[in-house]
Amino acid sequence: MKTARKHVPHLITAVLMLLGLMTAATAPAQAATQRVTAGASICSNGTIPAGWVITSSYSTNACPGTGVGYNITDSNGATGLSVCSMSPIPPNWVVTWSYSTNACAGTGVGYSIANVTNSTTASVCSFTPMPPNWVVTWSYSTNACAGTGVGYSIAKITTQTTASVCSFSPLPAGWIVTSSYSTNACYGSGTGYYIRKA
Repeated sequence: MKTARKHVPHLITAVLMLLGLMTAATAPAQAATQRVTAGASICSNGTIPAGWVITSSYSTNACPGTGVGYNITDSNGATGLSVCSMSPIPPNWVVTWSYSTNACAGTGVGYSIANVTNSTTASVCSFTPMPPNWVVTWSYSTNACAGTGVGYSIAKITTQTTASVCSFSPLPAGWIVTSSYSTNACYGSGTGYYIRKA
């Protein structure tokens, strides 16, 4: 009985040490899998993670070879952001406005971008990436799109079976042109298409 009592404190100490070692071993693994959500700074020749955008660029001696650094941020969870024109545009985001800015060394042009995942219409600049199943329904001259001076009204056509689009609109997969017509609503071509699901 006395022998067992002598060993209990040593046994408790051994168990506590083992738990401490297990916790220490798993802490770095847990830290490594946590997602970085704050902004970061990288050199312009660095890799930008998928879904991240360039919010500003600047001259720096810390980036040999390019002399340019980027401030980047994760677009996940955002609905609108201001980015530099050399920024990648995440899927289902569009350029709604372009402008001159000192915050983007190298191009001097910034973009306002918006997430249209939950939208069915948007007003965008003509050079925007077009999300899948969106079409150009109208184009017009605008000062809000530095670089081209042309804006588009675009619409998502996932529930429709027919639509009227400008002749330069992307045609979603499975859609065909049924006829064309002259129109002032398609600045640049003056031609519209009637399209339908095949």
